[in-house]
Amino acid sequence: MDNKYLSVTALTRYLKHKFDIDENLRNVYIKGEISNFKAHTTGHFYFSIKDENSKINAIMFRTKASAIKFVPVDGMKVLISGRVSIYEATGGYQIYVDEMLEDGVGNLYLAFEQLKEKLQKEGLFDSKYKKQIPKIPQNIGVVTASTGAAIKDIVSTINRRFPICNIYLFPALVQGENAGSDIVKKIKQAQDYNLDVLIVGRGGGSIEDLWPFNEEIVAHAIFDCPIPVISAVGHEIDYTIADFVADLRAPTPTGAAELAVPNIVDVKSHLSQLKIRLNNSLNEKLNYNKVFLNNLKNSFILKNPNMIYDSYKQKIDLNIDKLNTLLKNKIDLKKVTLNHIKSSFIFTNPSILYENKKLKLVHIIKQLEAFNPLSVLKRGYSVAYINDNVVRTVKDIKEKDIIKLKISDGIINTTVNFIEEEKNGN
Repeated sequence: MDNKYLSVTALTRYLKHKFDIDENLRNVYIKGEISNFKAHTTGHFYFSIKDENSKINAIMFRTKASAIKFVPVDGMKVLISGRVSIYEATGGYQIYVDEMLEDGVGNLYLAFEQLKEKLQKEGLFDSKYKKQIPKIPQNIGVVTASTGAAIKDIVSTINRRFPICNIYLFPALVQGENAGSDIVKKIKQAQDYNLDVLIVGRGGGSIEDLWPFNEEIVAHAIFDCPIPVISAVGHEIDYTIADFVADLRAPTPTGAAELAVPNIVDVKSHLSQLKIRLNNSLNEKLNYNKVFLNNLKNSFILKNPNMIYDSYKQKIDLNIDKLNTLLKNKIDLKKVTLNHIKSSFIFTNPSILYENKKLKLVHIIKQLEAFNPLSVLKRGYSVAYINDNVVRTVKDIKEKDIIKLKISDGIINTTVNFIEEEKNGN
């Protein structure tokens, strides 16, 4: 009964035989877009050919690959020819490529180049905006998928190289339609933490898988991030827009971790070297100061300290002599001035000065007497007052008013009586 059941190998081998004897599959011509391209160290090319709806795995052996005149890249449209067969180990069918020609550039690759050119003109790639990665970081953030090889490689590398560093994971979608906006969200979230470096990336994949890191919103989020950003997208041959905008590009997630932190062994070695240099420097300084101190102790001046003051004593004597000379000259000058004053005409005949002053005073008194109103009263004149105001005209008084008459030796109070003038005017 078991004879009717085939082994997987037998079935696969049967199908492979059917593929190999089919004339239509022996020489197939296909046009499509390269995806998941990998140049193996052996010289063989491994990639996929796809269109809008389907995809087929392809392999081009070294003997055929060495003949092509261009470098295949993801997103490139090509024309290929070869035979279709089944790879028994996996049971998958694939095309063994004999010839490959360029057929233009794929849509994604074209979009990549257009966005790259636009952002470059806007200055997002300029080196003047690149921030320095700190040499000794304490806190490192990682924006990537919470599962997968990328985060494992980053964490293991950091823990091995610099275990005293703290790692903060900001799990994000790194593939699919909503991945771009989620990456932007996590980059902004990371800015709320006290991070020294931020790693943004994922493992390898096709150009479609890596496309979120080619989106413009992700590029601007990385450019605007105040934290130094290391991009770690795909493998060494993969380049994304994020790589050009980031402050530093790493070829792989593991490479990003190595760029983010130093090797603690190297740090310890460097610290040891600094310690040795510091000790040597201190010893040299101490030895120099010892020699300097011994020279001071044995110096002639220090052994004969009184000599330090000899020059100062001499300077003091010189200054005292100068001061005495200045004082003597000043006194002599004052004596000459005094003698000159004593011998002057005024000083020897002071009465002349007195007589002149006396004559001037008599002259002033006479002038005052001439203008003194009392002198006028002595000549028989009087001044009339009413209510302490001088009467200047008859209009200032009326009948029966009491007025004061000031004469030279007193005051007379009198009452006003008007006398009618004779009609003839006498």
